[in-house]
Amino acid sequence: MFSFSIKNLIRIGHWEGISYLILLFIAMPIKYFFNDPNVVRYVGMAHGVLFVLFMLWIAIVFFQRKIKFVHVLVLFLLSLVPFGTFYIETYFKRKKVL
Repeated sequence: MFSFSIKNLIRIGHWEGISYLILLFIAMPIKYFFNDPNVVRYVGMAHGVLFVLFMLWIAIVFFQRKIKFVHVLVLFLLSLVPFGTFYIETYFKRKKVL
């Protein structure tokens, strides 16, 4: 059975953040400087899947672990900012959720 833990949420957040950075700093420049949209198509799809998985994991952890809605809102906002998902573990340790 899956363990819907905060540790797994952090792990998925890191993968989502890496895919976001690849999309922003590698795939998008290739698209606009070399006129090749294929890279964005594949990296964007991978990032989209990871983003949806991250959002679902946040919802599951919210209902199962009973974390506060404020934490859910912060997690969502961090997912929108480049390098934001790498701050999740520090945020949870500071708020003593882990």
